[in-house]
Amino acid sequence: MIQGFKEFVTKGNVIDLAVAVVIGTAFTAIVNAVVSSIINPLVAMVFKADEAGKFGFTVRNIYDDPVTFPIGELLSAVITFFAVAIVVYFVFVVPMNTYKERKAAKNPAVDEETLPTEQELLIEIRDLLRRDAGTR
Repeated sequence: MIQGFKEFVTKGNVIDLAVAVVIGTAFTAIVNAVVSSIINPLVAMVFKADEAGKFGFTVRNIYDDPVTFPIGELLSAVITFFAVAIVVYFVFVVPMNTYKERKAAKNPAVDEETLPTEQELLIEIRDLLRRDAGTR
C-alpha cells in the first residue's frame, strides 16, 4: 500500500498538479489585487457605490427597510474569473500547445491507419522467406 502511494506521488503528474495549485493561488491573489485596485474603481465610476464600496440595486423589504443586492461583488467575481482564465490561457495553454506542436513536428507520430495489417505483414514475411529460400 505504501509502495503504491510512493509510486503515485513520484509520478510527475502529482508534483505538476501541486505546483499548478500553488502558482494558481498566488496568481489569483495578483488578479484580485488588480481587480480591486483598477477594475472596481473604473466600474464605480459608472455605477453609484454605497458607503461599503459595493454597488447594486436596492429594494424595500416587507418592513420597509432597504435591501441592497450587491451586484458589484458579482461583477467583480466575474471579471476576476475571466481575467484569470484569459491570462492562464495566454500564459500557459498557448505556449504549451505551441511547444507540443513543435515537438510533434520534430517527431511525427506513426499514423495507425497507414500501418499494414497482420495479414499484410505475414504475406510480406512469407514472400521474403520464399525469396531467401530461392537464392540459397
